[in-house]
Amino acid sequence: MNITILNPLLTKDWDKLILQHPEATFFHSSAWADVLSKTYQHEPQYIGCFRKNELLALVPMMEIQSRFTGCRGVGLPFTDRCAPLLFHNDAFELVLHSLSDLARKRSWKHFELRGGIHEPSIAAPSVRFYEHILDLRKSSGGLFSNFSSANRRAIRKAERSEIRLETSDSPEAIRKYYQLHVRTRKRHGLPPQPFSFFDNIQKSVIETGMGFVTLAYIGVVPIAGAVFFHFGRSAIYKFGASDENFHEHRVNNLLMWKGIEALRNNGFEQLYFGRTSWNNPGLRKYKLGWGTEEKTLTYLKFNTLTKKWEEGRDRTTGFHNVIFSKLPPLLNCLAGAMIYPHLD
Repeated sequence: MNITILNPLLTKDWDKLILQHPEATFFHSSAWADVLSKTYQHEPQYIGCFRKNELLALVPMMEIQSRFTGCRGVGLPFTDRCAPLLFHNDAFELVLHSLSDLARKRSWKHFELRGGIHEPSIAAPSVRFYEHILDLRKSSGGLFSNFSSANRRAIRKAERSEIRLETSDSPEAIRKYYQLHVRTRKRHGLPPQPFSFFDNIQKSVIETGMGFVTLAYIGVVPIAGAVFFHFGRSAIYKFGASDENFHEHRVNNLLMWKGIEALRNNGFEQLYFGRTSWNNPGLRKYKLGWGTEEKTLTYLKFNTLTKKWEEGRDRTTGFHNVIFSKLPPLLNCLAGAMIYPHLD
């Protein structure tokens, strides 16, 4: 048995390698590793498990070193779901053994797996989320008819308005989107990611043809935007933002619908809507309204000091939301730039 530590940024044909697995997503790609590594200086510690020349498993993992939050392995930070890719059904025990050994060598306080774990006998999940996936292998009309009546009405209302949509891969589009993103994060009581994160998304993802930004305008004023990534036959709705002063136009519904149409017309087979907190019934209802399939997403966290699987909690909401919703945008941006390198 051969256990190898891999860096997708240095491994030849990495993306071709992972596309051999049917559950490979954009988050497994070298482009996403590049964004995380360049923005936060996290070190890739991806694990490859081989038997002679036969690939048994690939485990995305990045090392986060922080004087405030400690040293740990996460697969992957700021990623909704990035399951270990198991090429054999019996490879999970090998993955756990390899991770435990790497955690000991790297002095991690814990390691965390995000998704793809179907072994309830091994450990209780540290936290659970909903996840929603839309099957794009239908006609445009078939997709539209499966939307909730509220979504269909909102799309038709937006189409009758003076909204203009523009899809772009330009740096200017990502800058305009970021201005809306800062506004939206404040409304949700969260600091925005640093602009360098979106700048690296532009350079490593969008410019390389693995994503796009769609902006909605009234006149020359951008009022909403959405960011989509894609890889292989699957796509991800990663970010959405809007100016709340224009919500009556139902522009977010129109942006999503046109993104779905574009992905479907370009041959993508599924759209992942990301994770949803169990404490956010409104967002869950919104995602179900697009005719998605709902699943449970589980994380596992192993404490290397106690050698036990940890229980955790969803920290999506809390008193911090009140604080960040009150800060002016400039301070919110400064807080994000200082905080995010220590988070995952």
